[in-house]
Amino acid sequence: MDIQELSNTLEAVLFACGEAVEQKRLCQALDTDITALEQAAALLEEKYAENSGIGLLRLDSAYQLATKKEFAPMIKSVLEIKRSTALSPAAMEALTIVAYNQPVTKAFVESVRGVDSSGVVNSLVEKGLLAEAGRLDLPGRPIAYATTENFLRAFQLSSIKDLPPLPEESGQVTIDEILEQGDPDTQ
Repeated sequence: MDIQELSNTLEAVLFACGEAVEQKRLCQALDTDITALEQAAALLEEKYAENSGIGLLRLDSAYQLATKKEFAPMIKSVLEIKRSTALSPAAMEALTIVAYNQPVTKAFVESVRGVDSSGVVNSLVEKGLLAEAGRLDLPGRPIAYATTENFLRAFQLSSIKDLPPLPEESGQVTIDEILEQGDPDTQ
C-alpha cells in the first residue's frame, strides 16, 4: 500500500472510530510500520492544514480526527450543547497537582492542597479529565489517578510532556521572606 492509500485508509479508520486510536493498534490493523504510519499522518495533517473544518490530533502515541476549535461555537449551537462550566480554582489546583506528579492518590493531592480534595478529584473524574491509573502497593491499596486524553484535548496538549515547566524554586517567594519584610500596613 503506498503512502497516499495508507493516508486515506488512516483517515477512514479514524473517522469511523471517532476517538483516539493508539499508533500501535493502527499499525497492526493497517499492516504497516510506525514510520509509514507517521508519513500517512503527516499527509493528513497537510490535507487538513487549510480549507478544512477538521484536523488531526496527536495525543501522546495516538491519533484522532477532530473539528477545529474555531468552529466550536457553530457546532455547539447546532447540537444545542450547553456551555461547559469553567473549572473552579480548587479543581484547577487539584488538576495541576495530578498533571505534574501523576499518578497520585487523593491523599497526595490533599497533602499538597492542605484540604479535603475527595469531592474535587471525584468531579474531575466525572468530567473525564482524570481517571483511575491503578492501585498503589501500600496499605489499603489506594487508587492512583492520572490525567486522560480528554485532559490533553481540553488543554490543547499533544502529550503531558508539553506542560509548561514549573517555575524554578529560586524565583519563588517563601513565606519566611514575606514575614521578614513585615506587614507594610503595620509599619
